Amino acid sequence: MSIVGQCIAAFVFGSIVGFLVQRSRFCNTSALRDAILFKSYRNTKALLVTMMILTVGFTTFMTFGDGHPLHFDVGINQVIGLFLFGIGMVLAGACTVSTWVKAGEGNVGAIWALLFTFIGMFLFSLVWSYSYWPPASDTMNGEVNLAGLQFGFANAATLQEQTGIPAIFFGLIQTAVLYAIYRVIIRKEQRAEQQRSVKQSTAASTSL
Repeated sequence: MSIVGQCIAAFVFGSIVGFLVQRSRFCNTSALRDAILFKSYRNTKALLVTMMILTVGFTTFMTFGDGHPLHFDVGINQVIGLFLFGIGMVLAGACTVSTWVKAGEGNVGAIWALLFTFIGMFLFSLVWSYSYWPPASDTMNGEVNLAGLQFGFANAATLQEQTGIPAIFFGLIQTAVLYAIYRVIIRKEQRAEQQRSVKQSTAASTSL
C-alpha cells in the first residue's frame, strides 16, 4: 500500500474509532473509578470485553504470527512509570483516549492535559536520544542489571519461549479470568436491579 493509501486507511480507521469512543464515552479511568467510588460498571464491562478481545488476538498473533519471537524490555522502571501515569490520569480525570475526545469537544482541562502529555513525550525523546537510556548493549542480556536503570530483568523472554507452551494457552486462561470477573459484575447488577424492583413494589403497595 502506498503512503497515501496508508494515510487514508489510518484516517478512516481513526475516525471510526474516535466516533465510537466519543459516542460511548468509553474511558479506562472511569472504568475503574466509577466501579470503586460509585458502584457503576458500565465502562468496566466495556473495558473487560476489550481486554478479552485483545488478549485472544494478541496471544494468537504471538503463537501463529510474526509476534512469535517477541521480547519485552521489562523492569521495575515500568511499574514506576505506569504508577505515575495512573496518578496523572486520575488528576486529569480521564485516560489518554478520552482526553483526546474531550479536547476535541473543547474541554480546556483536557487540552492542557494533552499539551503536557506532548511536552513530556518530547522531553523523554530528548533524554532517550541523548543518552540512549536504557543502554541497549548493557541491559538487553536477560540478566539483572541495576546499573542499567532497569531495576529488574531486561529484554525478558515470553512465557511461550521459556516454557514451550503456545501463548494462546496463557491468553485463554487470562480471558477466562476476565470473563469470570465480567460474570460477577453482571450478577451483582442483576441482584441490585432485583432489590430496586422489590423496593419499588413495596413502596407502591404502601402508597395504596
